[in-house]
Formats: sequence, C-alpha cells, structure tokens
Amino acid sequence: MLDPRVTQLAELLVTHSTQLTSEDRVLIHAFDVPEDAVAEVVRVAQTSGAQVAVRLESEVVRRQLLMGMTEANATTIAANEADEMDRMTAYIALRGSHNVSALADVPSDKMTIWSQLYAAPVVFQRRVPNTKWVALRWPTASMAQQAGLSTAAWEDFYFRVCTMDYKRMEVAARPLVELMNRNDRVRLVGPGTDIEFSIKGIGAVSCHGRRNIPDGECFSCPVRESVNGTVQYNTVSLYQGTEFKNIRFEVENGRIVHAEAGAQTDKVNEILDTDEGARYFGEFALGYNPFVLHPMKDTLFDEKIAGSFHFTPGNAYTGPGGNGNQSAIHWDIVNIQRADYGGGEVWFDDVLIRQDGIFLLPELQGLNPDQLGA
Repeated sequence: MLDPRVTQLAELLVTHSTQLTSEDRVLIHAFDVPEDAVAEVVRVAQTSGAQVAVRLESEVVRRQLLMGMTEANATTIAANEADEMDRMTAYIALRGSHNVSALADVPSDKMTIWSQLYAAPVVFQRRVPNTKWVALRWPTASMAQQAGLSTAAWEDFYFRVCTMDYKRMEVAARPLVELMNRNDRVRLVGPGTDIEFSIKGIGAVSCHGRRNIPDGECFSCPVRESVNGTVQYNTVSLYQGTEFKNIRFEVENGRIVHAEAGAQTDKVNEILDTDEGARYFGEFALGYNPFVLHPMKDTLFDEKIAGSFHFTPGNAYTGPGGNGNQSAIHWDIVNIQRADYGGGEVWFDDVLIRQDGIFLLPELQGLNPDQLGA
C-alpha cells in the first residue's frame, strides 16, 4: 500500500512548488526512486492537466557513464537533454541514492568534462532560468545512515520537514528580503571566519518550497569582486561523491586565492580550477528551517539548517540574487553559527542582525526556530 505521505508530498510539488496548470509540460526526472512513488507524482501531476514526461535513471548506470565520459559523448548527451529541456515549462527532480559515495572514484577530469559540457548548458543555462523547477532527495536507508537514524525515524523526520507550512515561512521571511534588498555591506564573523562583502543592488530571494524541498533560506549574492577575508566552514560537505572536511578559503577582491580541506586539499583546488568563475562566489544565503538542526552530508538539507549560512563558490543565479558569475560548478558549503556549533555573527551595514544563530531584530524574530517551528 502506498504511504499516504507520498501523496501529500506529491501534492505539494504539483500545487505549491511548480504550480502546474494545463498549460505546462513537466519533466519528472527520478534517480533510484521506487516506481510506485514516481507513479504517484505522475498521477498527481496529471490531475493538473499538464503534459507529463518521465526520465528514470540509476546512480549505478550514471557512474559507469561518467567513468568512460569523453567530450564528444558529453556534448551529445547535452544536446539531447537541452532539446528536451527546451520543450518543458516545469521540472521535478526526485533524487534517491543507495550510496552517497557512488561517484567517489570517478576521475576529476571526467567530472570536469561533465560539469562544463553537460551541467552548464542543460542545468544552468536552461533548466534553472527557464522552467518552474523543484529538486528534492528521496528518503533511503543510505540517507538514514548519513543522519545517524533508523530508516523509520528518518522517514518520519523527512516527511515532517519536507511538508512543513511553507506559506507561513514565506510571510515570516518578507522582512528579511526587504532588509537584504536595501542593505550594502555584509560581515560574517565566527571561529576561523571574518569575511566582508557587498550585496548592494543584487537583490534577495526568499526560498519557501518553490525550488528546493525541504526549504528555508533567503539568498542573495556578493558583488563579484567585493569579497575579502577568510571563511571556514564547520560542516562536512559531500560534493561529487567525496567528503570534504575543514574547508577554509582565503579571499581577495572576490577571488579564492587559497583553499584547503585537510586530506582533500588537492581535490578542493581541482574543483575550484574547473573554470575561472569557480574561484568566485555565486551565492550567499541565511538558513532557517526550524526542523533541520544538524548536518547530514546532504546539501538540500544542510543548507537550510536553522542558524546557518552558506557561501557558494561558482555559478550565480540570473535575475535577483545573482552577480553574473558563470561557472560549471555551484558548491553550497555550510557554516552553522548556533552556540552549540561555536557561535557566530551576521552584520548588515554595521548592525548585528543575527547572533549565535538567533535573529535579533524584532521584525526578523519570526524566523527563529521557536516561532517558525511552533
């Protein structure tokens, strides 16, 4: 029997995240997700009157494809999928994983080919700017292990977080959007971190279940060459199948001039050398999902942690919240500033707006966990 929580989630994706209508053509793209769950998302999408296309993939097959990847092969795949994406008005990604390290042994040069010749034209140049899209992880035993929970406990947590009241979150975030829209200087301070930049004229975007599930962040972007200082991240980041710990960047005039990550220092620099834009920042965001409190090495969850920020090397979004930086990578790396993770401060134009993960200004306190999660 189908878990009724799957239907609830499917309805959220269709009615809230992508707001499908009979005018839409939606691609449902699923990796290692149970067929009955995919079928339920398809069924709910069909009730909107939208035309539905489906692509089913496997991480085992994707790994083998990448192991033998060539520039010509990546170009062919990108051309096929770019044409497909050009026909779509909406996109729903359901990403399951039986092994979060499935791509760990794919050579870096193969991943670079894929990032430059597939991800850039298909994802960043088409799907992100031109469709109503939403991406989410699918709950698996592998994810439960990452989170240190039983499978049943993980599923309870997953569905509670993913289907929270996003309309309430949208209302609570409006004052933060307004503040970021009129703000110029940002300073982030904490253990190993003291970094400053401008977001003047960039704009801010509230994320409340329209593009990511789970959600809970407000993002902007630094003026490209304005970033100076040092940022040290205190969560493990799983990127391209590899775990990176103790990531630390030194930044001058917007560019990462020194990067280290313990035993993975060489690999972090290989990623940052993917292209010129990879050493500049494409996103700055504050996270505030009241139910996501601890990292689980999954970006879609970790970047929403209450009391966190992420500061992202690589590609910037177009429109509000973007600075024009272009890259084949977009690497959301998270720092938690709550007291239980060492604390930290966020300053906007010399005003302390968040301390130890708690918003201080009265108009922002609706985003604190005790209010947003009540």
